[in-house]
Amino acid sequence: MIIIVAGLVLGAALGWIRARRRGGNSFDKWQYALVHAILFGIAGLFVTLMIDRMV
Repeated sequence: MIIIVAGLVLGAALGWIRARRRGGNSFDKWQYALVHAILFGIAGLFVTLMIDRMV
């Protein structure tokens, strides 16, 4: 569970930084943050499932 939350937070932070570097306005920053958070959260979910299956 903590891996999913970490993925969400890390993804949102990286998305925000990426949009800021590209010179985006606040809507761009929020969109990048949300999309990255969703993708990293899904990746964290799969990692959690793989770890759970191994144990």
